[in-house]
Amino acid sequence: MSTVTTNGITLDLDDIQAGALYERPSPYVGVYLLLRIRDRADGRDLVRRLHRLANPAGSADTPDNTSITVAFTYHGLKALGVPQESLDSFVPEFREGMAARAAILGDTGESSPEHWEEPLGSSDVHVAVVVLSSDAAQLREAAEKARQAHAQLPGIDLIWRQDCYQLATGRTSFGFKDGIGQPSVEGTGRPSMNPRQQPLKAGEIILGYPDETGELPPMPTPDVLGRNGTYVVFRKLHTKVAAYRSYLRAKAADRADEDLLGAKMVGRWQSGAPLALAPETDDPELGADPRRNNDFTFADDPRGFKCPVGSHARRANPRDALDEDGSVDVRLHRMIRRGTSYGPILPDDVTEDDGADRGIIFVFAGAHLKRQFEFVKTQWLNDGIFIGAPLESDPLVGARQDPGSFTIAQRPIRRRLQDMPPFVITRGGEYCFAPSLSALRWLAELDT
Repeated sequence: MSTVTTNGITLDLDDIQAGALYERPSPYVGVYLLLRIRDRADGRDLVRRLHRLANPAGSADTPDNTSITVAFTYHGLKALGVPQESLDSFVPEFREGMAARAAILGDTGESSPEHWEEPLGSSDVHVAVVVLSSDAAQLREAAEKARQAHAQLPGIDLIWRQDCYQLATGRTSFGFKDGIGQPSVEGTGRPSMNPRQQPLKAGEIILGYPDETGELPPMPTPDVLGRNGTYVVFRKLHTKVAAYRSYLRAKAADRADEDLLGAKMVGRWQSGAPLALAPETDDPELGADPRRNNDFTFADDPRGFKCPVGSHARRANPRDALDEDGSVDVRLHRMIRRGTSYGPILPDDVTEDDGADRGIIFVFAGAHLKRQFEFVKTQWLNDGIFIGAPLESDPLVGARQDPGSFTIAQRPIRRRLQDMPPFVITRGGEYCFAPSLSALRWLAELDT
């Protein structure tokens, strides 16, 4: 068995699905599949087949090549015949599902579930299969295996498919390099991307291990079902790229100012260079250097003169900016975050909407749905109380029905951007559970 021991914590890497822990290859192509189970016996046969395809985290070649990850919604586990006692042992957020919690998350108005892309948010979504690869031919081969796993089972329906990709630049539809500030996890044997921060306790991401509080996270029962699993948040977000560019152009004095305003909103330049280290001008060499582009804190910039306190990067991960009053332990709200582009990239300098659906598929993995994803979404991205700006939301992804504002600290007079429309619309999402490989076997053998 492949295991790594760090600080006395040994992870069962051969039992944990690879998608929960390791970085995706870059660049890559992928596909998301959602399945419905209409026949319980076929559902268990499906799980048996998918178990043979899913990749363990201990597989040496998985992080850089091709992987298949399998996850289930509450309704999917119910359709498989998981006993009610076990279903009731999952956390309330998972049992309720994302659509039922949309108002809490700020998914209202144009982002409300009534406008979501079918079948997202419905009880028909049972199984999620994610296939990723650094090679298009390998992706097609793996996707075909996933297709064959369900196509020959009459009681299984493919109800949704989304192709996705990451460009070689690593940039999303907004033009910014993404995926830089991922936390490392104790027990994986992988060093922290930020040398100033220790790896997270394994229990922050994987169930069955102590978390940052020193306790075991609540875990579904029986032990074989919960241990080595993780909760997965899946969201499809449509990005209004033309509106974003038009807004910056209208507010900027020139092209250089336009680039600076975009960087101030995000907290990084498009190259990935952080404002904390390059506050005045972009530094592409810094942005491309994984040894340096995440090596910073915010403690020396409490008022946000270099990186605005309300910028997207600083809201999503305040780092040490909240250490002074000690009211928030940022490490309790970290999670694995994966951003994947879908749809065509809007050509550079185009500021008129071409009508194409483009955006980001966001996937978050962690052991605590409420204090990780839901806390960050509601308290840090949608609200501004913690930074002293209660009427401001995240300038890039924050939920707002009315035009918002964004404050940029500068001397002698701060700058405030007004009439900021929403740039991201939720198209749908699900709360899923990615079980261990042992749990997949258990699910396939229920009542047998």
